[in-house]
Amino acid sequence: MSLRVFISIKTNQHNEKWASKFKAVVDKIPGVQEVYRMGGETDYLLKAIVKDMPDYDRLYQQLIKADLFDVSAGFVMEEIKYTSELPL
Repeated sequence: MSLRVFISIKTNQHNEKWASKFKAVVDKIPGVQEVYRMGGETDYLLKAIVKDMPDYDRLYQQLIKADLFDVSAGFVMEEIKYTSELPL
């Protein structure tokens, strides 16, 4: 069994040095599948797969090494729609 989680990240630091460190940290975390830099209230959005809550906590402990301002997670309860189809 696994859990799909979307992780919203806010940072107070918007410089290249911090961004490089953040990229290096998330690149080393098993389970992180996708990472996006966002516009709006959330600075970064991550999609990850974890086995269970203790596994998410391990991921979280690795993630906060990047000196983050705020981290919030939303766990998928039900997939309503998924497609990779592109409109032509």
